[in-house]
Parts: sequence; structure tokens; C-alpha cells
Amino acid sequence: MTKLGEVYSREEFDAGSLEKAVQDRYTQVAERGVAASGCCADDFGSGCCGEDAPSAVVADILYESDDLEVLTPEAMAASAGCGNPIGLSDAKPGETVLDLGSGGGIDCFLAAERVGDSGNVIGVDMTHAMVDLARQNAVKLEAHNVVFKLGKIEAIPLQDATIDLVISNCVIALSQDKDRVFDEIYRILKPGGRFVVSDMVVTEELPDEIRSSAEEWVSCVGGADLLSRYLGRMERSGFVNIEILSNVPMRSRSDGTDYASAVRSVTVRGWRRD
Repeated sequence: MTKLGEVYSREEFDAGSLEKAVQDRYTQVAERGVAASGCCADDFGSGCCGEDAPSAVVADILYESDDLEVLTPEAMAASAGCGNPIGLSDAKPGETVLDLGSGGGIDCFLAAERVGDSGNVIGVDMTHAMVDLARQNAVKLEAHNVVFKLGKIEAIPLQDATIDLVISNCVIALSQDKDRVFDEIYRILKPGGRFVVSDMVVTEELPDEIRSSAEEWVSCVGGADLLSRYLGRMERSGFVNIEILSNVPMRSRSDGTDYASAVRSVTVRGWRRD
């Protein structure tokens, strides 16, 4: 298993080593169940999903108490997000929603409540343990309009123009090919469809040692994009009417890291052209 504190040389830090570190980390989160850690914009440890994140369940802070009543403890405990994209999405009855990096399923189950029996929700995650956990949670909740698929957000296992709404919560920052992710989102959205994603971004470039640290990547910090570049990727993929719905600073880290003030949690919405 990859040691999350490891710093790779430029030659060693490739897509394969990073992907393994991410999978190892989220396998640990899934296996910890109710002891899994998370984060939120006002109560960060090292980042949105880092090992130093607080032990309190992230769901208690990010979501409304009424929403939490429909969830299993396992789904709440496996949450490792940095926002509440479904809460800002205005999901409508009958819509089809896709959650990229769905984890234990928390945002999927909340989406299922909003789209109702006439709608559908699909969760995609690349970690076997997370998909297994989410499927178990779906059975416990009798969430018949929710399915979970194993797959990568850079190659979404869905057909073109089949989704009304794409959500994602602190996951795109983990990808080394963010352009491909937004191209894929555009591909699977119906004309006139939209995305609402919460993610970690930065307002200034991070030091090289942070960019090449596996621990910082799995904490959603090492791969955090410049905000301007992040929005530019969306525009390049063809999205219009891009809007920042929330923009919250990361709390200062206990280790006094000087770049912490540059890290922010944002939620962004954009639309595919009709």
C-alpha cells in the first residue's frame, strides 16, 4: 500500500502511482465505516479528505439535519467532501442525476429524494470498496432509483447526452486530467443540462513539493487547480453561464503551512448549450 506521506520525484510521480495512492486512501475510508474521517470548509484538517481531517462526521456540518435523517450512518461516515453540491443544484422530480466520485453514496441518496421515483441517480466511483459500500447502503435505504457503477471520471461509463444533472464533491481535484473530466461531463449531459460541482481550488500556484506529494494529492490539495484555470477548463469544454455558487476559505492548518490561505472550497455551476 502506498505510504501517503511519500513525496515522489518528478520521474516517479506519474498517473499510476497517484491513482494507486487515491484508491488506497478511499479504500481505507470505506473500510473504516462509521469511523471514517472527512472534512468541511470550516473544519479542515490537512484538506478535504486527508488523514489529518477531523474525526467528526463531515455530513453533520455540510448537510441539513433533515437531509441526514434519510441516510445510513455508514454513508455519512464515509463522506469526504468539501461542499453540498446537491443542495445547490435545484434537482427536479423526474431528472437523471450522475454523481462523479460517489463514495459511500451520500450525495446520490440525497439526490434520489429530490428526483423522486420518476427520476434516476447514478453513482460512479473507481474504488471497489466504495462501490460495494454504496450498494450496501442502497439496499438498507431501499433506494430503488439509485445504481452504482465502477468507473473513472476521465472515462465515464455512460452513453452520450443521457444525464440532466452532474454533481461531484471534492473529486475532480484528484484527477490529473481535469480537461478530460470536463469533456466527459459535457459529453454525457443532455443539451441544456448542467453540472454543480464542489471542489478544492487555489488562488496561487502551490510549491512543487506539494504538487509531488501523494499525501497532499489524496487530501485534495496537491491537485487543486488555480481557480481561474479551473473555470477556464469548463469554458474550453464548451460550458456556458458558469457561476460560482459558494467560495469558502480553508481554515489555517495546525502545522502553520504558509500556502493554506490560498486553498479554497468552491461550488460551481455550468450549463451545456441547448
